[in-house]
Amino acid sequence: MIYPILPLYLTAVLGATPAIVGVIEGIAESVASLLKVASGYIGDRYHNKKRLAFLGYSASVLYKFVLLFAGSWGGVLAARVIDRTGKGIRTAPRDALVAQSSEKGKLGGSYGLHKMLDMAGSSLGALFAFLFIAFGMKYRAAFLWSVIPGVVAVTIIPLIREEKGAAPNRRRLALRGLKLDARLKWYFAVLFLFCLGNSSNVFLLLKAQSRGFSTSEVMLLYLIFSVSASILAIPAGRLSDRFGRSRILIPGYLIYGLVYLGFALLTSKVSLLILFVAYGAYTAFISGAERALIAEASPADYQGTVLGIYGMLQGFGLLLSSMIGGVLGIVSALLIAVILRSGKGRKAADRPD
Repeated sequence: MIYPILPLYLTAVLGATPAIVGVIEGIAESVASLLKVASGYIGDRYHNKKRLAFLGYSASVLYKFVLLFAGSWGGVLAARVIDRTGKGIRTAPRDALVAQSSEKGKLGGSYGLHKMLDMAGSSLGALFAFLFIAFGMKYRAAFLWSVIPGVVAVTIIPLIREEKGAAPNRRRLALRGLKLDARLKWYFAVLFLFCLGNSSNVFLLLKAQSRGFSTSEVMLLYLIFSVSASILAIPAGRLSDRFGRSRILIPGYLIYGLVYLGFALLTSKVSLLILFVAYGAYTAFISGAERALIAEASPADYQGTVLGIYGMLQGFGLLLSSMIGGVLGIVSALLIAVILRSGKGRKAADRPD
C-alpha cells in the first residue's frame, strides 16, 4: 500500500528530487543487505528462524508509525531504514523456513507460492492505494490504514511451525569454513554485476509519472505489475522444478533486459503499461527459480547463511546503482546551475550601457 505512494509523496509533498529518492533507497537497502547474512547465520546456528521472522515483520509495522510523523525526507529516510532493517532480519530466515517446509522436488513451486502470496498482497495494497488517492485521501491517512494488515500479519507468525532439530547448533559455524560450489560462486558474481546495472523500482514509477501518468494511474501501474507477478509466480516456480532452473532463469533475465530497453526507448502510455506487465513476468520467473537454485546448492548447515549472502549481493548492487544515479543527478544539477549562471553573466555583459 505504501510502496507505490512513497516516491510520489517524497517528490510531490516533501519536495525531494529523484536524486534524493535514490540516496534514500540506497542507504535503506544497504542496511538490509548487511543484516541478511547476519540473520541467516544466526538462524542457522541457533535454529531461531521463526523469532527472527517475527522481529523483522514487527519492524515493518514500526516503520509505518514512524512514517506518519516524518515531516521531511530525512524523516522518511529514518523510516525506510527501520523498514529495511526489518527486511534484512527476516528475509534469509524466512526463505530458509520455506525450504525447510517444502516437499522434495517442489522447492521452486514452494517459493513460487510464497511470491504469489507476496505479490497478491502487493496487488491489494496497490488497489487500496489507488482508491485512497483517487478519492482524495491524504497520504498520511493512507499510511495509517496500512498499519492494519501489518499488525494482522505479525499476529499470524506465532502459528508457524519451525523444525528445531535435536538441539540449538552451539558449535561454531565459521563463515571462513563455508565452502560453496564453484558454479554458485560464479552465479553470485554475475548476479552482483546484474544488480549493479539495476535500479530501484521506485524509479520506474517516477518514469511513468514523467511520461504523463497521473498519481492514481501510477498506482494502477504498480497494481498491474503486482498482479502479473502474482499470477505467473507459481507456474514459473513449478516449471523450474520440472524442466530445470536455467530454462526459467535465462528467459526471465532476457525479459528484464527487454523491459529496461523499452523504458529507455518507448514513450506511449500503452507501451509503458505493457512493460509493467512484462516486468511482473520477469519478477515471477526469477523469484522462485533463483531462490530454489541457491537453496539446493547450499551446504545443509548454512542454508540460511547462503540465502543471506544472496540477498546481500542484491542489496549492495542496488545500493551502488542507486548511489551512482543519485551522484549523476547531483552533478548534473550543479553543471546546469553553472551553465545557466554563466549564460546570465554573458547577457549582462552584452547589455548596452
